[in-house]
Amino acid sequence: MSLFWRLFALNALVLGSATALLLWAPVTVSVPVVLTEAVILVAGLAVMLVANAALLRIGLAPVARLRKLMTTVDLLRPGQRLPERGRGEISELIRTFNAMLERLEQERAASSSRVLLAQEAERRRIAQELHDEVGQTMTAVLLSLKRSADQAAEPLAGELRQTQEITRESLDEVRRLVRRLRPDVLEDLGLVSALTSLTGEFATHTGLRVSRIFDTGLSDLDQQTELVLYRVAQEALTNAARHAEAERVEVSLRHTDGSVVLDVTDNGHGGGIAGEGAGIRGMRERALLIGATLDITSAASGTQVRLTVPEPRKQP
Repeated sequence: MSLFWRLFALNALVLGSATALLLWAPVTVSVPVVLTEAVILVAGLAVMLVANAALLRIGLAPVARLRKLMTTVDLLRPGQRLPERGRGEISELIRTFNAMLERLEQERAASSSRVLLAQEAERRRIAQELHDEVGQTMTAVLLSLKRSADQAAEPLAGELRQTQEITRESLDEVRRLVRRLRPDVLEDLGLVSALTSLTGEFATHTGLRVSRIFDTGLSDLDQQTELVLYRVAQEALTNAARHAEAERVEVSLRHTDGSVVLDVTDNGHGGGIAGEGAGIRGMRERALLIGATLDITSAASGTQVRLTVPEPRKQP
């Protein structure tokens, strides 16, 4: 039944019921109208309006569900659909909206893939320039400072050695940035080694206690999936250090029911997600890129970031 005929039928039902009551009810209207008759008429009108409103709410319930989904849908959380039941204009509208969501999710996944691939390429380019240009220049400065300090007299030699130490620390920071921008260990040694290096460097740099639980014999994952797992762990650790005020972080990577699950859990005050900021949405986009599920739970005892990646099906 179309929306027009559905509303027409509901109103016709209410008006027909009111007409039947007027025809068969032992109620008459005097001229002028007495108080009791006026009360009965007003009460009847109120009952008719309430019944009409209730029937209209029932008839328009699918439209209300569609409106609610339209205001709350998030393309970074795919799979949100309304059930398609029956035939008619409302059912066709729901089917059309679900098909539109399907197309939008596919287009969002494709555009996110292009953006993230371009972002990784730009990171590699910047890391290469930092390594080749800034790193080599600072290394040359270090050697020059060492020669000058060896030849200079005190107190100038002491000041040069101090400057040399500052330059060496800056060079170490540049190298750390290069490793964050381009995780070569991920390509050379694999995901577990890359996560071990990441957590070790994170613990050294932040002073937080980091525990690792990695399953042995993880199935082979493609390069893009490993990169997403690495970047999500990297962003979750950064959030724990910046926002959660945690003392301890646990990173685990394991098999669970045909999936690879990455968990990053801290014992902070529950502020590790800091709302749906750019970092969280970036993690969701990366998860969407490989068909994974990202769940973030935050409580007073801490924050947990969980990325569930379905294992690739083995070819027969």
